[in-house]
Amino acid sequence: MKAIILSAGQGRRLLPLTESTPKCALDVGGKSALQWQLEQISATEIDEVVVMTGFHADIVEGIASASTGVAARTTHNPFYAACDNLGTCWLARPEMTGDFVVINGDTLFESAILQRLLDSEPDNAVTLVIDRKGDYDDDDMKVVESNGKLKRVGKKLPGEPVNAESIGMMAFRGAGPELFSAKLDAMMRDETSLKRWYLSAVDEMAQAGNVGVCSIEGLDWCEIDDAADLAHAATVVANW
Repeated sequence: MKAIILSAGQGRRLLPLTESTPKCALDVGGKSALQWQLEQISATEIDEVVVMTGFHADIVEGIASASTGVAARTTHNPFYAACDNLGTCWLARPEMTGDFVVINGDTLFESAILQRLLDSEPDNAVTLVIDRKGDYDDDDMKVVESNGKLKRVGKKLPGEPVNAESIGMMAFRGAGPELFSAKLDAMMRDETSLKRWYLSAVDEMAQAGNVGVCSIEGLDWCEIDDAADLAHAATVVANW
């Protein structure tokens, strides 16, 4: 199976650290964030990784080409500065010809999380990885799920009974790749979609009943958005 990592962004909330270094290339406990991802992926059945690049693509290409545990290559998004990750996913459609996993470039995870996703119910065309906690803040990608099915996902879900969060990882199997590719293509016909997250496409698919969930409660992961997150990530990966 293939993994597509969305690493095109700069990570402006981490300036000045990302002035000339992509967020995925920042040091986290002695290795770049992307190195940690590739190492954890190599411990699973994933046999191919495509890293979507943008800001300072040469740096990201160098990290990918040095990967030894899993075959990794890159595809460039020359429009990264003009779009969010929905646009990057749209450019990745040629890679969506079979079953695949999408991983956010700023999500660090232990291999057991990815393996749990790969072992999850294969009949779901799309499966979103979720975690749970006591409460959710404005920065969380909030989730509403019921009986193993995704109902809604988004940072702003007014009036909805939020009961989980997305960690930035999901699988597309069976009819999933074609459904997702078609949804991306339809959404990108509206220029306002340039500034939307790919999970807005998944949110629309969920409302049509096409998305399941995979809970990874108790397993280690973290997201890198700002300096505090970066410091926390170093303590998380130290356990791996």
